[in-house]
Amino acid sequence: MKYRLPVVSGRFYPSSPELLRNELAQYFASVDEANIQAEISPKALIVPHAGYYYSGTVAAYAYTYLKNLNQPIDRVILLGPSHQFPLQGCAVPSHDVFVTPLGEIPVDRAACEHLLELGLVHEEDKAHNWEHSLEVQLPFLQSRFNYFKILPITVGAVQPDQISKILKTLLKPSTALSQDSITQVDLLNTLIIISTDLSHYHNYEKAQFLDADTVAAILHLDPSLQPQDACGYFALNGFLRFCKCNSWQIQLVNQANSGDIDGLPESKKEVVGYASFIAY
Repeated sequence: MKYRLPVVSGRFYPSSPELLRNELAQYFASVDEANIQAEISPKALIVPHAGYYYSGTVAAYAYTYLKNLNQPIDRVILLGPSHQFPLQGCAVPSHDVFVTPLGEIPVDRAACEHLLELGLVHEEDKAHNWEHSLEVQLPFLQSRFNYFKILPITVGAVQPDQISKILKTLLKPSTALSQDSITQVDLLNTLIIISTDLSHYHNYEKAQFLDADTVAAILHLDPSLQPQDACGYFALNGFLRFCKCNSWQIQLVNQANSGDIDGLPESKKEVVGYASFIAY
């Protein structure tokens, strides 16, 4: 068995299981339940991946919607950017298990091998060993589900259609579909997570302006986001294309930036934007 150990515990989130559970509970407690629409069962979440101090509450709003699921989840597809490794295309790891302070999560090796055989991804541990964009989602998922497998995919330079093909393959692997058709997919007890932050290191007012445009593009399923809009734009563009082809809807559930956390003038000179969405 090959284990991928946590690399940002103790920095992005607590390394102590007890402290981590308590911190997650605080984020979920901060969610205004009156704004959670009980009739919506999400098929996917778009969530930020900063340190929990900055983006934990924003992420918790989306993860709260998982209580509305109308089917059990036994697999989570994770798509996020590669911050530490210059990646072309999409990469899966060779690991069998990802580890967090809350325990072990098995990797869906069969799905990894299927994508590798089709040439839709390649295997590259360097794109996973030090990457935080997927890791920070795992404790949130562990707080919601007792058991699940993950399919972790880091996404580098890739066309939106490539992500659509990956999702089509994973969600309807046993049914022959034409190359230009990805309608009526079967989720097969699978949840999709798209990990991305929004604009980076602008002043507070400019960030609000830029992020408003990005949020509007996401809500309109516009797959033309650029690196200045969102760090996970490659995966996000592909997911938006997929949503449009399948007539999925996206709803914004919470938004903030790092300048909102402290509220001090000094903290608003260079901020990072965060938003969470549900797709259904």
